[in-house]
Amino acid sequence: MTIATSTKPQINWVNTLFFVGLHIGALFAFVPSNFSWTAVGVALLLYWVTGGLGITLGFHRLVTHRSFQTPKWLEYLLVFFGTLACQGGPIEWVGTHRIHHLYSDTDPDPHDSNKGFWWSHMGWLIHKCPAHADVPRFTKDIAEDPVYQFLEKYFILIQVALGLLLLFLGGWSFVVWGIFVRIVWVYHCTWLVNSGTHKFGYRTYESGDQSTNCWWIALLVFGEGWHNNHHAFQYSARHGLEWWEIDLTWMTIQFLQLFGLAKNVKLADKKS
Repeated sequence: MTIATSTKPQINWVNTLFFVGLHIGALFAFVPSNFSWTAVGVALLLYWVTGGLGITLGFHRLVTHRSFQTPKWLEYLLVFFGTLACQGGPIEWVGTHRIHHLYSDTDPDPHDSNKGFWWSHMGWLIHKCPAHADVPRFTKDIAEDPVYQFLEKYFILIQVALGLLLLFLGGWSFVVWGIFVRIVWVYHCTWLVNSGTHKFGYRTYESGDQSTNCWWIALLVFGEGWHNNHHAFQYSARHGLEWWEIDLTWMTIQFLQLFGLAKNVKLADKKS
């Protein structure tokens, strides 16, 4: 794989303006008329559905790493939830993350933590990312699936549809909290896995990169903060490998197992 590098990466103005707009929209949460506890509750619910069930369980552990299997209808539902996080389409997300694991903390890694906290957190997203050109090579298992193609193409319109539904159900307070605040919050929680868990915490395993285990990030992202464990055992459905390493997503997978909805669950061999 050959990825062009530049000492002065070009700014991706589409992404930059999009992120600026979302953050400005989130500031309207400070307008008193936009506050209600019901709206906050909607944001928290969507935080779990999109960030927990969608990104962490669906995009990451299920599709990117195939650490377990579900019926296809459930896979599509979880991927739909992940699409609602508005972190790009599922094909691009999965491909980018697979590239990250292959080249973790080296130059081809899209969010190489050696380039600094800001770069690995958000900087790589507001600059043109050469690794995106190689996404098709890493997503052959999903790229031709019409459901994935639909979600990839229309993830913005799907978000707009959700916004209109929230507007109908609860007015602008639901939109401000359920769309803008929730998206920005889930963004930064997800980005902390790229930045914070390559800087803060402890390292249990030699994984060949800077990945760490960080308890407070794990709580924010439903168990993804046990990142050093994950990089050591990428195939494992369970990231919190010690009893004190709380992993809410692993608990969710166990719950699905009870009903026969999660099968062929892969676990880390800590002796290896």
